[in-house]
Amino acid sequence: MKKIILMLFAALFVTLPTFANDYTVIRFGADPNYAPFAYKDNKGTLAGFEVDIGNAICEKLNVRCQWVESDFDGLVPSLNAGKIDAILASMTVTDARQKVIDFSSEVFSSPSAMVWRPGTELSRGTAVGYLQGSTQEAYARQVLAPQGMKIVAYADQEQVYADLVAGRLQASLQDAQQAQSGFLRSAQGANFVLGPLIESELMPSRSAIGIAKGNDRLKTLLDKGLAALHADGTYARLQEHYFPGVDMFSGQ
Repeated sequence: MKKIILMLFAALFVTLPTFANDYTVIRFGADPNYAPFAYKDNKGTLAGFEVDIGNAICEKLNVRCQWVESDFDGLVPSLNAGKIDAILASMTVTDARQKVIDFSSEVFSSPSAMVWRPGTELSRGTAVGYLQGSTQEAYARQVLAPQGMKIVAYADQEQVYADLVAGRLQASLQDAQQAQSGFLRSAQGANFVLGPLIESELMPSRSAIGIAKGNDRLKTLLDKGLAALHADGTYARLQEHYFPGVDMFSGQ
């Protein structure tokens, strides 16, 4: 009987999720090719709005942040494999994603839009690039491709812009604020403009921190940290620094 009880306890400890413990370190997964949300500065250090948000959350929670860089479409597999604790990478909350991961409260909200050279007209054969694994991919596949447009997926957003500048793409589809505050403010974006905002259920605007399914402990901690950033003005300060005059928080 004692042997059976010990075996039951061993099985219990094996099956307990590792995230049941209190956190001293939070491993955030980030895509470093999505300025100004996350990017490498001129010293090669990871920087950006979401990086600063994550570091501020860790400070409020008295834990250490560890940043793990990844292409966007590798973040959910890394989370579910236990290689990271959370995703802080402009990940919008969708029904499909909520079937496989959980989310914190809102980090920010921003609609989608295309970027193109002035005078560009979308028509059959127009090449449109987007970030692989993003909500923009779903829109491109379900809306643009049936219209005869050539849709092209890229591993990171900087590759999209590089081909747009080189003329291999006629348009790119991405988060509007990312384009407005990142690419369009850069030297390479000088000859491009932001198209109209696109309203579609395929591209929700609310972004949050991705968390492993059932990790209620970490969700509670992250929500507490985000609330503290709003309460003491840290969120407003970072918002004004990266997006002057823009309200990134919808309160949803």
